[in-house]
Amino acid sequence: MSKPSVLVTFDSMKNPNSGYFSFGKGLGDALIKENSNRFKLTYYMFKNTIYFFNRLVEIIYLYRWHRFFFPFYNNFDVVHFTDQTCRLRPYRVNGKKIMTIHDINKVHLPGSKQHKIDKHINKLRSYMAHCDRIVAISQFVADDVLRFIPEIKGKLSVIHNGADKLYVTENYEPTYRPKKAFLFTIGLLSPQKGFHYIPVLLQGNDYELVISGIETPHKARILEEAEKYGCLDRLTLTGPIADEDKAWYFKNCSAFVFPSIAEGFGLPVIEAQYFGKPVFLAKATSLPEVGGSVAYYFNNFEPAHMQAVFNDGMKDYANNHREAAIIEHANQFSWENSAGKYLALYEEVLK
Repeated sequence: MSKPSVLVTFDSMKNPNSGYFSFGKGLGDALIKENSNRFKLTYYMFKNTIYFFNRLVEIIYLYRWHRFFFPFYNNFDVVHFTDQTCRLRPYRVNGKKIMTIHDINKVHLPGSKQHKIDKHINKLRSYMAHCDRIVAISQFVADDVLRFIPEIKGKLSVIHNGADKLYVTENYEPTYRPKKAFLFTIGLLSPQKGFHYIPVLLQGNDYELVISGIETPHKARILEEAEKYGCLDRLTLTGPIADEDKAWYFKNCSAFVFPSIAEGFGLPVIEAQYFGKPVFLAKATSLPEVGGSVAYYFNNFEPAHMQAVFNDGMKDYANNHREAAIIEHANQFSWENSAGKYLALYEEVLK
């Protein structure tokens, strides 16, 4: 008897500095590892992606015309759309269909216009209508989805993301090595990430601040805030970085700071916690769910409040030896766990 065939779409892995790339690489590798010969896996990807899972699965390359006709439409028992972008439309393929939803952050961003929100929600509703199961990457995202698309309640479940356990090669030197103890953050330099709120934390101490990620015009606002608080000479914007640099910064930073107001999950939070680092997060969207009780939270972005949370948190971390508890919390978010739950879902929809 032949194994059921599963197509998994990783067509959002185009940009190696994106969260979708990290998600795809982590889940894709773990699905291969945990599959145990249950399914014939095939991945759907852009030709110019830099990572093809060591060619351990078959690859179907994405072409734009697949939006109108997908020649393999009847080849798979299960199709897993791993994000809501859906360059391959759910109605273009047969078989059981599963879609992973990462966020509907448009509804949380200040200034989002209602007609654009409505258009976005209606597109998601259309995609979900063609799927047998919907997976949210956090309970927060699941609650968001049910708020706007309540009719899919019976086919919705939550599977948390994993996060990569990063390792630092002995004697590795990052492109920029801070000269002093430093705070670290990483992500797209966009307003919703809140990186412009971090410079205030450098008042009254000698920390450096390292911010890594794709730069946008919002960079100017971050620089303005650093100048305002007199720490411009202690701020370094590295731009996108290699995984080796990222691992070095996580391992060697004094704390990870992530005041984002729109996260479906927040992979860097767990990556930092794998190293036992104190993490300081906005108390917004999915971050309290992911950071758990071992993280420290900003209830607002008033300078005095942020400084108090940071100073008290750093004292608590040092005085109460929180590192082991932080690592224990992070260990529950593994890609192996996530992949096992997705593989079980593939089996379930085929019953």
